[in-house]
Amino acid sequence: MDHFLDQAQIIELISAYGYWAIFVVVSLESAGLPLPGETMLVGAAIYAGQTGALSIEDIIFAAGGGAIAGDNIGYWLGREYGSSLLERYGPWIGVTPKKLRLGQYLFLRWGGWIVFIGRFVTLLRMLAAPLAGANRLPPAQFFIFNAAGGVIWAHIFGLGGYYLTSAFQLVEGRLAFIMFMIVFVGLVWLWRYFRLHEERLIDEAEAALAEKSAELPL
Repeated sequence: MDHFLDQAQIIELISAYGYWAIFVVVSLESAGLPLPGETMLVGAAIYAGQTGALSIEDIIFAAGGGAIAGDNIGYWLGREYGSSLLERYGPWIGVTPKKLRLGQYLFLRWGGWIVFIGRFVTLLRMLAAPLAGANRLPPAQFFIFNAAGGVIWAHIFGLGGYYLTSAFQLVEGRLAFIMFMIVFVGLVWLWRYFRLHEERLIDEAEAALAEKSAELPL
């Protein structure tokens, strides 16, 4: 995926703005913009390991904080505007009201894990939070899985870049590819499963959402 920043610009930002550059870039990527948050984190960690100009603990703190903050922005944007956009324009791409309710049902069942795993996959890292908001994943559940994913992600890639430097860059690329392939295969399997069981799943979603609505206070 193309990004707005190249490696030279990333180093310049880290040199000039330090932890704030890490926090802002990771936040904006997590909120849904195509920025290289993970590359920023690894680049800052390698820079710290080679120069000693930055603290790896503060890098991890900035990246983890940016991930959590940005995901929360993406979540609330999705919650406020995502549903209305999907309801208005969804039928143009085959997303009917019944399928919207199915999406809400699936996020209610597994949405937390989608948010957690999405932190480690480039495309999902930008989309998981807005989709969670649009599909009404409960805020408390979102916050727990989002915070866990952000903290673990920041530690893995921050410490990896700091201690393993160039060797970790090779591992990072392979890890990203492996994670992408796992998610891709999983999505294909889910697509086939939903195609075969779509009507039953929609009926389950309708019943579950109706039961949930009945439990809410008037």
